[in-house]
Parts: sequence; C-alpha cells; structure tokens
Amino acid sequence: MNTAILLMSDDDQFVEELKAEFLFRRPEIRIFLPEEDGAEQAEVAACWYPDPSLLTRYPNIKCLHSVAAGVDHLGEVLLTSGLPICRVVDDLQKQGMFEYVLWGVLNMHRNFDKAGANQRESHWHRYSQRSASDISIGVLGLGELGQFVAQGLAQFGYSVLGWSRSQKNLENIDCYNGSQGLKGLLKQSEVLVNLLPLSSTTQGILNKDLFNAMPVAGYIINCGRGGHLVNDDLLDALESGQLRGALLDVFNKEPLPENDPLWQASGVLITPHVASDASLSTIVDQVADNALRFMANDCLNNKIDPAKGY
Repeated sequence: MNTAILLMSDDDQFVEELKAEFLFRRPEIRIFLPEEDGAEQAEVAACWYPDPSLLTRYPNIKCLHSVAAGVDHLGEVLLTSGLPICRVVDDLQKQGMFEYVLWGVLNMHRNFDKAGANQRESHWHRYSQRSASDISIGVLGLGELGQFVAQGLAQFGYSVLGWSRSQKNLENIDCYNGSQGLKGLLKQSEVLVNLLPLSSTTQGILNKDLFNAMPVAGYIINCGRGGHLVNDDLLDALESGQLRGALLDVFNKEPLPENDPLWQASGVLITPHVASDASLSTIVDQVADNALRFMANDCLNNKIDPAKGY
C-alpha cells in the first residue's frame, strides 16, 4: 500500500519537527510538505492552522487529520468540506491538562494569587486556609479532557460540577446540560474551568452574562480557545470585582500582542498556550495509523462529528 501524508501548518518549525518524527518512527509512510515534488499524490493531510486553500491546491486530499485534540484551527472551509476529519487523543495530554488546571485552582484556593500581589507591594498578610470540599468548581465541557480534569479535581476533594451539550453521568461529578443546566452550574461555581471545543454555539460564551451568573469574586480558567472569551467583558468584571481573577492560556491572537491590556490586568495570570500538548510520537503514530486505515477503507479512530465540531 502506497500511503502518503501532506503536512500543512503555519508553524514552519513545528512542521519540520513533525516531518522528522514521521521519518524516524514511520518510515513506511511517505511524508510531503507543500510544494514538494509528489505532494499532490497525498490523500491525507495532517494539519495545524492550514492554508484555507488546501483542498483547492491539493484536490487529491480525501481525509483531514488535526495534529491536536481540537479541530477548530482547521477553519470553516475545511471543517465544512464534507471530508472525514480526525483528531489526536493522548492520555498524557489529559494528565498535563489536569496538572495545569489543578495549579490554577490551587492558585486561587490557597490565595497564592493574592500572596503574589502582596509581595509586589511588600505587604505581609496571612490568609485562612479553606477545605477543598468548600470550593465548588464548574467544568465546561465533559469530553475526553473535561471528564479527566473533572474527576481528577473530585479526587482532590473539590466539589465538582460539569456541564456538557448532552447529559452525562460521571461518578462524583454533578452533571448538568442545556441552557437551564448551565445557569444552575454557574450560580454554584466559585471557579469556572473552560474546556469546551470552539464552535458557533460556544463562541464568546465567557462573557458578561456568564460572569454575572457566577458568585461574586469568582475565578476563571480558560484553556479552551481564545474565541471563547470576550476580553472586554472579562476586564470589566475584574474591575468591578465580580471576578477575582483569571488564568488564561489561549487567545484570539497568538502570541498575545505586547500592547494587549490583558498583560497588565490585575488578577490575570497569562501562560503562552502551554496547558498541555500531545507528544510528537503520539501525533505521528495516531495520524499514521489513521492514514493506513483510510487507505484500507477501515473505520477511522477519533473521527469527529462535523455538526458538533468535536
């Protein structure tokens, strides 16, 4: 079987590293970058922020594969192309995401955010310690990552609520769904963790109305997508005291511009899209295996539902 994969990304360094890993781990598969001789033969494209003209330039492509857990970076043109689309699912990525969220939760729970602000003012103040069970954490999105994070937080003793598009039943998690369910979750969530996929229905979901539905002095952790957050609404909520703070890992424009007001906003902690990544070896093996399955007309692993966007 002659299997070829086209790698397309707006990150030249990443795509070169990915190609090298393919050549090392899966030499039985031919790998092409755009414009290389033979690239037009590929029927599978592995992508990270690809050129929207991908299918026009390479009409032989019949299957799209995200090299990440999400697929929104493929863009509307490719997401609505009708081609099968797959994504990467990595257990180590789940663990990394849980570690990131736990760090963010502890930052608020143990008042480390306030201690950091006090240090900058040379101000000594001790805060009373609270039990984890006294803190309610809402998790938006109960997919592979969301379930793992929610259940991990519950194991640490936190009171965890989860919200998803359809009803879920998870041990030690109070599960909600639908618009009324979201309202019920928000009014109890001192901390809100966003792990939703980005779609037309979740675009801008982290907005003024949502913040106002939370308890006063709530805390936001966004490691979904930048498009989930309405930045100005967050800044207003922080200034008014409706929100105590936010941990942000994803942004509409990355790198976050130096003049963006989020950098200087009181209570905001920024990380450069590092919450969790799938390893190169996992990406390569899952994309390669699915490419072989596609060429053999077998069922694909981790195929998304285009109507849902995940």
